[in-house]
Amino acid sequence: MGGYFLIMGFFSLLGMAMSSKLKSTFAKFSQQGLRKGMSGKEVAEEMLAYYNINDVKVVASRGVLTDHYNPKTKTIALSEPVFNQRTIAASAVAAHECGHAVQHADNYPMLNMRSSLVPLVQMSSKAQKFLFMATMVGFGVSSTSGGSGSIFLLLITVTFGMTCLFSLVTLPVEFDASRRALAYLENTGITEGPEYDGARKSLWWAAMTYVVQALSSLAMFLYFLMKYMNSRR
Repeated sequence: MGGYFLIMGFFSLLGMAMSSKLKSTFAKFSQQGLRKGMSGKEVAEEMLAYYNINDVKVVASRGVLTDHYNPKTKTIALSEPVFNQRTIAASAVAAHECGHAVQHADNYPMLNMRSSLVPLVQMSSKAQKFLFMATMVGFGVSSTSGGSGSIFLLLITVTFGMTCLFSLVTLPVEFDASRRALAYLENTGITEGPEYDGARKSLWWAAMTYVVQALSSLAMFLYFLMKYMNSRR
């Protein structure tokens, strides 16, 4: 299991670095106002109207960087700073979350695939906790090759395969939402020049956090896959 903790430690540090960069970038552009003076809520509502989406509500949520789109309830939840502020960062985040609503309205295939994977990923995450608890008391991966060890390795590999697939599918969903957001901000003139560059940088570093998550999931899946293949020899 030494390799597991090594991989987990490396990507945890990388993830913290990306998260720190995202927070500092968000903080920087949260201090720079928009010349058009629109709040995140107003940007989101105007973008929805621009794409003729009339059944999605924009609501405020607690916390920082907790912004998300819920396709089941058709709500765009913007964290309080994004919801109220009239800044470059707020406009970028609000437009990005609207990008997901536009994907939903367009029946974007990758968003549909990610939504369909959610129950399987949730089940896989719960199974991983049980399997790792089993290994801690002397079963499964800690066993010798063959027998119960191979079965546990197979189950762990399958669960990590599901989380890896979900992370990889998430990448095009997030990049496409940012692409739609930036196109809207530029075409409507909500952000211009340095403002547009700030919005682009904000969304870029947000996307990098998803890239790290995907690489981490892929590395863990390949690690357990190789261990399982070796156990079958």
